[in-house]
Amino acid sequence: MGLNDFLLHSDVVSLSLAFMLLALSVGSWVVMGWKWRLLSRVSQDLPRSVAAFWQAPSFEDARQSVAQFDRDVCVLPLMDATLLPLGGTLASCGDRHHQLTRVLRDALQQVLRRLQWGQMLLATAGAIAPFVGLLGTVWGIFNALTGLGEVGQIAIQDIAGPVGEALVMTAAGLAVAIPAVMGYNLLGRRIGRIEAELEGFAHDLRALLAGPRG
Repeated sequence: MGLNDFLLHSDVVSLSLAFMLLALSVGSWVVMGWKWRLLSRVSQDLPRSVAAFWQAPSFEDARQSVAQFDRDVCVLPLMDATLLPLGGTLASCGDRHHQLTRVLRDALQQVLRRLQWGQMLLATAGAIAPFVGLLGTVWGIFNALTGLGEVGQIAIQDIAGPVGEALVMTAAGLAVAIPAVMGYNLLGRRIGRIEAELEGFAHDLRALLAGPRG
């Protein structure tokens, strides 16, 4: 069954499910392509940025050096967070270790939220696409059985369209879900490695700026 036959013989429910799968597929591939490029840049820039920081003679020089490598602004927010004015507020209560822990944690979470953008779409596509395809299969079989009841003499062409539609929807649901799940897992692992490196840098930065605890 070709695309034209599918469009001509499908009802509103089948077309809606097909367009839903198409939207999930296009959205998943766009997100995976964009995130793969983003995370590849971050994976390359992060070690360079950290190395540039520790090789700088002062904090201000370090910021200027890091800005040359940190194209996606993952390290600079951590550095800038330590310069926020805290005097005269509740945020200034407690020792320097606690203040730095709070601002660095907030900055790290903001960076990670940006890196994790799109993961929810991939997880959603991987979870619901097989069920959308299954629903299309059930609906196609329902149409086939309804067609059998409306004809006096059963012929293969009377049920070929709905059955073909059902099989296509099943395959389409799996074709959308499998890449989305694989992309979610692969990208999630890369985000996890980047998160570990950022947490390590934040820990070292806090220790540097807070000094020894008395």
